[in-house]
This record gives sequence, C-alpha cells and structure tokens, in this order.
Amino acid sequence: MGHATDATDPVEEWREFLRAHPQVTALDAFVIDVNGNTLGKRVALEDAAKVFVEGVQFSASALIADSRGLGHDVHGMGTSDGDPDGTALPVPGTVCLAPWTRMPTAQVICEMRDITSRERFWFDPRMILGQVVDRCREAGLHPVVACELEFYLVDPRRRPDGGIALAACGPNADPPRRAQNLSMDAIESNAAFLERVEAAAAAQRVPVCGAVAEYGVGQFEINLRHVADPLLAADHAVLLKRIVKGVAQAAGAQATFMAKPFLDQPGNGLHVHVSVTDENGINRFGTAGGETLLRRAIAGMQALMYDSVGLFAPNLNSHRRFLGPFVPRSLDWGANNRSVAFRIPASGPEGRRIEHRVAGADASPHLTLAAILAAILHGIEDALEPTAPTHGRAVGGGHSEGFPNDLFAALDRMRDSKALGRYLPPRFLDAYRELKRRENAALLRDVLPREYDFYL
Repeated sequence: MGHATDATDPVEEWREFLRAHPQVTALDAFVIDVNGNTLGKRVALEDAAKVFVEGVQFSASALIADSRGLGHDVHGMGTSDGDPDGTALPVPGTVCLAPWTRMPTAQVICEMRDITSRERFWFDPRMILGQVVDRCREAGLHPVVACELEFYLVDPRRRPDGGIALAACGPNADPPRRAQNLSMDAIESNAAFLERVEAAAAAQRVPVCGAVAEYGVGQFEINLRHVADPLLAADHAVLLKRIVKGVAQAAGAQATFMAKPFLDQPGNGLHVHVSVTDENGINRFGTAGGETLLRRAIAGMQALMYDSVGLFAPNLNSHRRFLGPFVPRSLDWGANNRSVAFRIPASGPEGRRIEHRVAGADASPHLTLAAILAAILHGIEDALEPTAPTHGRAVGGGHSEGFPNDLFAALDRMRDSKALGRYLPPRFLDAYRELKRRENAALLRDVLPREYDFYL
C-alpha cells in the first residue's frame, strides 16, 4: 500500500475508488493501536464520504487500549477524563478493498487527532515510529525494512478446557498431525487459504513475496518485500495480520499470532530485516565503510535489546516464547546463523542487511520498528562496537546475563532506560508500562483452573 502525499484530495480519492468499485456497501475506518490492532468503526456507504471530510469520531484512548481493545485509564485517559472522542482522519492513499468480508467492504487507515485542535496524540504508535525515522534520515540514514510474520491456523471452537486445537486444512481433511517444516505438501494442502491471502494482499497493495510451512505443526510464515519507508513497512505488517485473520475467518478457521499458542510447539515471531541506504538508495552496508557501519548498527541493537524487551514481548504469553528453540535471549550475532538475535543473511553487497529475530508476532510492528531503528541510530551515532560474532549454535553464555526474565522486569527496564528514552518519548514508555501492567492484572483477576491443582 503506497501512501499518497498530503496534497491528495481525500474526497476525490474516495470518489475515484467508488467509481472503480461500485459494489462497495460499507467502509471500515480504523486506527492502529499500541498493540498493532486495528480499532474503529464500520460506516454505512451513505455516510462514508463524510469520513473523508470530517473524519469519524470514537474514543481517543483507543490508541492506548489493551489487547482486547479495553481501556485502563492510563495516565488518566479513558475514564478520569470522561473518555472523550477523538477524530480519526483517513491517511491519504490507504483506501482499498477488504476482499474477505461478507458484504463488499472498503477500508482505510486513519490517524487519531484531537477533536478541536486536530493535533495528533503523543501516544500514537505511528507517530512515534515516524519521529524515529525522521531522526534517522536527518543523520543520513535511510532505513529499508521488511517484516516476516509467523502464525498458526486453529479451530475457532474451543476445547472443553478452554484450550485451542489446530484447524483442518480442508472440509474433508483432519488437522495436521506432524511437523512439516518447509514442506511443499503443507503449502499445497493449504493452497486455497494461501491463495486467498495473496489475492487480498494484492488488492490492498501489501507486498507479500512468499509463504513457507514453519517448524511448528500447522504453523506458517508469510514474508513481505523490503520497502524504503519504515512506516509503510509497519503498516504492511498490521494489514497482513488483518488479512490473514479475515481470510481465515471467512474459511471457517482462526489465525493466531499469539507468541506461544502451544507450549510444545515453536512460538510465533516477528522477524525484521533492515538495511540503511544513502539518499540515492545505495545500500550503505554493502559499500566502502559498510562493514564498520553494520557492526555499529549491531552494537546498538545489542545495547538496547534488553531495554526493549517490554516492546518486543508485551504480555504474559509473549515471555513463554523465549523458552522455545531459535528464540534469542542473548546478545549474539553472526552470519547466516538462525540461533542468534541479530543474523546477517547470506547475500551480495546490495542485499547486505541485519535480521532482527527477537520480537514476537504479537508485538506492535510500529513500536518494534521504532525500537530497532533507535538502536541502529544509537550504535552508529555513538560509534559502538559489538561483541565478537558467534559461530555455531548460540547458547547464551555470559551474554544473556541481564535479560529481563518476566513481563514486569521487562517493562520496568524499558521505562527506566535512559538510552531508549533518547529516541522514544519517556512519557510514552511510562504510559505503555502502566497499560501492560494493568492488562496483566486484568488477565489474572479470575482464578485459573490450574490453581486448583496447586492450592486446593
């Protein structure tokens, strides 16, 4: 999805879209919250034109809601202030079809703004990422980014104990019973689903470039192409998750990007590939002096990794993923090595890049990219040096000392980080910590069935 310039007439954009798609009956207008979720309203066709003139009004605190879309009065927003509305204004160039919906529906990404001043809110994750990108470009660094997302297809019906089970790959098929890593048979068995995802992504100009069967039973990974706009790359990741979930639901299944939906299976990751170019689009990692620049970028990632775990692993389930294979807890890096946190994939000079492998698929793509780009900027500006590269399987060793071992430790370290606070607003880090602590308290409010096994 290419975002148009601010000069685009939003009303004319909508009219043009309707001329090309006269079958549309409604418009989904949504913002992207701090969890990477899309929250908003479905607007009837007769009212949709007003959205492109006046915006659509709903709770401004939706941007800083929990994983369910519920508010927690963070910094007094959402309850103490009377839960005022904001105005969600469409982002130019983002209107498109949502092909999986029951009735023909369009969608548009919006930015939440103050209802009177029209200013953006300080806790908007898209704005936070945009500010980090601006600082990178001011320093002569032009990030190029691509995301990879892992997920499982599960049965939408819960088991009697409340748990989940894998979905069948077809109406006359059983759920998968064994791992089929890189299996073409698994891809073919799910071809109808994957083709619908690809078609929906094409309709939304989301640059999907491949799907693979992953290590987990019933697990898949979908890759996105590199783009020279990190904000667009993060939007692509959010929209891909919406596409996968929507297509799965239309097919009678459910897609989950939970970090660790099954304890005995690999978790779901959000892997980020990143390089930096000059103003002419030449990859600086692959030109003269590029090796020094790359090493400094890696050193910055090492310096801010533990401080950023609260963003990379934002809830209780996120931290279960770190118990599984190929999920880094140490600061290791190396070439063509999937056991490290920061992998240098095999490539020619023009494709020289770093794969950041720490975040879970449940993390906000916008906040994840903000933290990664902040780390690159930190390493390059401060001329940091990384540890020696790792050869063979990384096992952590001394480099894992200091890893925050639970959600609260990660959130506290994130909030207190002076280095991270140089790039991400400290007020936001404090508000995010408050939100996630309150979300966790809400999760544990009820007695869990397993507690009876321990304490009855």
